[in-house]
Amino acid sequence: MSNLFGLNQIENFRSSLDERSQNSLSQAINKITEVKRNGGKIMVVTGSGPNIHEGVTTLIAELIRVGIVDAVSTSSAVIAHEMAGSLDKVFRVDAKALGMDMSKMPRGDVFEFTSMSDEEIEKLKLEMPLDEDLLKRGKNLPKLNEIIKAAGNMAYPMGFRTEKLALEVLSLARMYGLPFETVAGWGCDEKTMLGAAAKKNIPVLVTIPQLVGGGAVGMSIGDSIPVSNRSMRISKMLSSCDLIIESAVALTQEIHDGPFECYTGHGIWAWWSGQETYNLRDKNLIRIDLDENLRRAVELNKTVQEAIDKGLPKTKAAKIPFRMEMSAFARHEGSIPIVGDIGKVWPVIAHDVAKNLGINLEFLSASQDTDEGKLMREWIVENVKPLDLQRLKQVRP
Repeated sequence: MSNLFGLNQIENFRSSLDERSQNSLSQAINKITEVKRNGGKIMVVTGSGPNIHEGVTTLIAELIRVGIVDAVSTSSAVIAHEMAGSLDKVFRVDAKALGMDMSKMPRGDVFEFTSMSDEEIEKLKLEMPLDEDLLKRGKNLPKLNEIIKAAGNMAYPMGFRTEKLALEVLSLARMYGLPFETVAGWGCDEKTMLGAAAKKNIPVLVTIPQLVGGGAVGMSIGDSIPVSNRSMRISKMLSSCDLIIESAVALTQEIHDGPFECYTGHGIWAWWSGQETYNLRDKNLIRIDLDENLRRAVELNKTVQEAIDKGLPKTKAAKIPFRMEMSAFARHEGSIPIVGDIGKVWPVIAHDVAKNLGINLEFLSASQDTDEGKLMREWIVENVKPLDLQRLKQVRP
């Protein structure tokens, strides 16, 4: 895919940020460029919905392809959506008219169907039995609306397919002693983070706080390897990378200062016991977030640290709502907060870093509330395909 917009749109995105965020953005771009020029590694920690909808996960897949991103941690919901192709188009009908059990229907009393061609339906029949009567009844009812949303969610049959796939992937993951995410990546489209990472043999792992989500996918991810093993794998990812970018994600305190981190975290007793640990001391943490309090927490670095040193509540000392992830981020000298829309910040970062490094990007995301963003979302629906089960099963690790 060629980029949908030129330099003017990049500058529009940049200028939409306030002056402090523009300065932080420039600082972040320079730091990422410096790390990559020095042969260092970049890790991205993504949250769920917004990263899918704004095309950020597809952009991260492109950054993996070109060697800018070297590791990813994410949520189980993102894994489920990438297994289904990131974004898909669905249409909604009246659930009561469809004859569904209304006590089990979601708010709004609608039922969703994946918008699929007859050819796609026939291909899916070779993989799993379909309720053809349900599909026919749904097709004959008036469409309440048709929208693009995170793929493989609540629409039939692709949402149900993802649920079934989760159990097959889990079986293989247990057989090979690998994380669910690694095995799923073998069959995922290379324009997803999972597929791109599988091709480059780099890790994508769900963090422990983000295991809840994605239905059977989330449970299967949690069941694929023990929590302690997952913690150590994530610890090794963090240890191997020089810079961490957090993108619209919650609960990151339990990610970057978890049980094996010795600078801002709780790794002292793991080290004391002779276990492997890592240290955030000389790393950089970049966070893209809409919460102004994140920047305020960084500005109050000294106040927050003094409260911790005195054993006092951080919230009362800082006098701001204090989300869990602000603790280590706010106290770390290498933290760079960018307060802004990830749909506008990420393409600027990707464009500028790639330009600095002399790298050509074949995909660049755009904020979904722009014309370019709408075209981008349509492109993802058409071109990022669901997991190929047959290709997955052919892999022999």
